[in-house]
Amino acid sequence: MILINTVVISEFALWLGTVFGSVGITERPVEHWPFLLRNAGIALIVMALLLRYFFVTHQWQKQVRAEALSRIQALQARIRPHFLFNSMNTIAALTRSDPKRAEEAVEDLADLFRATLRDSHSPLRLKEELELTRIYQRIEALRLGSRLDVRWDVAALPMRAFVPGLTVQPLLENAIYHGIEPLENGGTVTISGRVVDGEVEIIVSNPVAEVAAPGGPRAGNRLALDNIRQRLDLAYGGRGSLTVEQTPSRYQVTVRFPYAE
Repeated sequence: MILINTVVISEFALWLGTVFGSVGITERPVEHWPFLLRNAGIALIVMALLLRYFFVTHQWQKQVRAEALSRIQALQARIRPHFLFNSMNTIAALTRSDPKRAEEAVEDLADLFRATLRDSHSPLRLKEELELTRIYQRIEALRLGSRLDVRWDVAALPMRAFVPGLTVQPLLENAIYHGIEPLENGGTVTISGRVVDGEVEIIVSNPVAEVAAPGGPRAGNRLALDNIRQRLDLAYGGRGSLTVEQTPSRYQVTVRFPYAE
């Protein structure tokens, strides 16, 4: 397009020079082909520089995306073993006391890993991520019984929206491990969500013990949250976020990321 435009404008300039040459315009092209070739040569040089710039920029963007994807997968791979170990501990505890329920837990665990390992290069639909979280809830409910109550308020969420896999499930895992287990009578975890200004917002809230356990909070909570925060940042280029609000009796994590189907 640049070359065609250059030739057309050059021809137009030659025509103007011919038409208005007799009215005193002295600085005008007079040689047809040398004039066209010079202008076309300049246009080709400019095009080559532009194409080189676009090519280098494209390659750089591909490299950045590839590095970000690799880091997301590496971070996600780190969170899977932790999730597996916790689930296996639950199943091991049920093996002797209730083999039937332990078998159900194994089937749920198989479903979880079949879904999360199906395509590690692509994000999950929000509906799939929430289904995984509900399956994990069932596994933990086998161990904690009536001590665990999870209230879902996610009807306003767009279930076709994309989200990096294992984003919501680790939040429920943390809420149970750090909030419900230390409480003698257990408690209620609340998972709610909505769309605000073009962003999906998911909130996971759980009670905390009024008196901290000896030695402080259990290790691993901050690591999991930092992992999710980094994956959101990489996946959405800084537009995804994870924030924490804590009071003496409540712990709340809010995840936000752009709404994209």
